[in-house]
Amino acid sequence: MAAKHQRNIREALQHPHPNTSASCCCHYRTEPNRAEHTLTHTQTHTRGRAELYSFEPDEMSCFWIHSVLIPGFFVLFGFEGFPVISVDSQRSTDNITIRQGDTAVIRCYVDDKVSKVAWLNRSNIIFAGEDKWSLDPRVELVTQGQLEYSLRIQKVDVFDEGPYTCSIQTKQQPKTSQVYLIVQVPPVIYKVSDDITVNEGSNVTLTCLANGRPDPSITWRLLNPSAEALDVGEYLEISGIVRSQAGRYECKASNDVSTPDVKYVNVVVNYPPYIKEVRSSETPVGQAGALHCEASAVPQPEFEWYRDERRLSSSQSVSIQISGSRTLLVVANVTEDDYGNYTCVATNRLGIHNASVFLYKPGTGRDINASGCVCQSFWLLLLSVLSALLKC
Repeated sequence: MAAKHQRNIREALQHPHPNTSASCCCHYRTEPNRAEHTLTHTQTHTRGRAELYSFEPDEMSCFWIHSVLIPGFFVLFGFEGFPVISVDSQRSTDNITIRQGDTAVIRCYVDDKVSKVAWLNRSNIIFAGEDKWSLDPRVELVTQGQLEYSLRIQKVDVFDEGPYTCSIQTKQQPKTSQVYLIVQVPPVIYKVSDDITVNEGSNVTLTCLANGRPDPSITWRLLNPSAEALDVGEYLEISGIVRSQAGRYECKASNDVSTPDVKYVNVVVNYPPYIKEVRSSETPVGQAGALHCEASAVPQPEFEWYRDERRLSSSQSVSIQISGSRTLLVVANVTEDDYGNYTCVATNRLGIHNASVFLYKPGTGRDINASGCVCQSFWLLLLSVLSALLKC
């Protein structure tokens, strides 16, 4: 190494600041074949004097990058062949926000008086001049003209987040330009509750967990006609759930980086039968009379028909039809003996309900829309319960 270079390097590091480091990349040629070689040396100083190795090939040029960690800010400077006295540490750090997977371009511009430039990420050298030190194939220089020395990072990921420093060496003093890269990540729901079935009156907790940068906001909706927002947060608590709260619940995670992520949970609420509508029939002798009964229940109810204390079943004179939550009793050829009170009974594993329906002779004045006539009798309830037990 030339005596001038060796002397100046030693002067620059004669009184290093505690917790500083110096890295040297030296390119030299040797005679007679003038093969190119690269030497690197890094030393971290805690206190006292730093000693550097020296070499004396025929031709050697060294570019030193010296970083100092001082409480409150980070200073980066470079030099070639003379001590560094001051740095430009007054510039504030700019932020660049980019979405995961996109391409980031971090701009740095120089003038024609610049002798050396370098890019660093934290304390790691990415480029020194046009020499690439990083092994990451996604990283490249953008040099459109002699005055631009920008850094391009393709397919940005979260581990790329952090400070990036453009170090500029002029004949007067080194300068730095620092940018903090912020990587945003679209929201992704990675866990959501499975579809559930509960009994009416139970307490229910639905879970929806999501990742993203910034942290996504989670909202819940029950997709009924009103579709009103229910709550905000990862957990939706429903105390004493009722049948009107059954349905499809929507969990939405959003953070304004991209379109929200949406998942769904189906909630089924079991409840005992309730006969909500019956229709009596005014039928003359010799005609067919039909009695209607409709119940609401989850699980779907089973139906039975009774005349007085006798359970009816399909025969030549009577037909019982069941379709979902509805049942129909048809008397094929009405006689005087067929007039009177019939009972529709709906059951499921949670309970039982019954209602009276009438087949009557024209002119007797009964209301054929007997949806409000719901009667219960002890013996009928007992018979239905016994019938259900015998099926088990």
